[in-house]
Amino acid sequence: MAPYLLSNEMTAFVEKTVSFNATDTSLAGLRQAYSEMCRAFTPPRPAGLYVVDFELAGVPIRSYQPTALPSTDGSPCIVYLHGGGWVVGDLDSHDFICAELASTLGVLVIAVDYRLAPEHPFPAAFDDCLKVWRALRSGPFQLDPARTLVAGDSAGGNLAAALCLALRDAGEPLPAAQVLIYPGLGGDHRLPSRSECSDAPLLSSSDVDCYHALYLRGTQTPGTYAMPLLAGDLRGLPPALIAVAQFDPLRDDGVLYAERLNAAGVAATLYYGEGLVHGCLRARGQVAEVDALYETLLGYLAKKRVAKL
Repeated sequence: MAPYLLSNEMTAFVEKTVSFNATDTSLAGLRQAYSEMCRAFTPPRPAGLYVVDFELAGVPIRSYQPTALPSTDGSPCIVYLHGGGWVVGDLDSHDFICAELASTLGVLVIAVDYRLAPEHPFPAAFDDCLKVWRALRSGPFQLDPARTLVAGDSAGGNLAAALCLALRDAGEPLPAAQVLIYPGLGGDHRLPSRSECSDAPLLSSSDVDCYHALYLRGTQTPGTYAMPLLAGDLRGLPPALIAVAQFDPLRDDGVLYAERLNAAGVAATLYYGEGLVHGCLRARGQVAEVDALYETLLGYLAKKRVAKL
């Protein structure tokens, strides 16, 4: 870990996270260890949230509804897609960030419990996210389409980007913005971050390859919706905030996507998180560098929430 200059607080976060690594390396063992780690970093929900689990378009979702949502002109909404390499994670694993977004911003947040690989490889997770997005247009909430956004971290950032591409290609209404947090977008092994961060804390380049293999199992020729960086045309996509972690093999996926979006005339803001590692969202309130990321994230979402785009 010598090349990764982490703050003492970030080092402590990494050590605590790694302490949950599974001794049972079966899929069930890995998922159990991940869930236990997530629970250890999940604070109590803020007061004043109405949280309900139900199904929409056959997909399990969780809604986080502040007590005071506007009753006219529709509600602002963030659809949140969780990370976990398409292999781990669920509604509970990212409860911490969905609850904060709903409470701090006063918006409805919808978390999507998409199907996981390898039991359900691509395009299952992508299809689930698309079905939920389309179903939300007709109910059960009264949403303001101009203030409905999609956000996701890691694999969820991949799914959020793919969702925007698919909606654009289908000529359907787009999210007001896309927020991609250390996303995996299908960049190849030649990107500098793959070698510079090959053994980075919490996510190595070999981990990235493993997750991709499980997600793309049986897919002969992965396309744009599996690997958004393969898209030849990025014009007409929603504005984006892309946050990357300095010590992350996926760092340059986000950097390159932001550059390509801007080149295509899409307003993309890149946040380069110095001292950050992949998966650091859980270090909220523990690591100053992570709190700075949240301030940027919340500021961007607040601006998009009130703007009539």
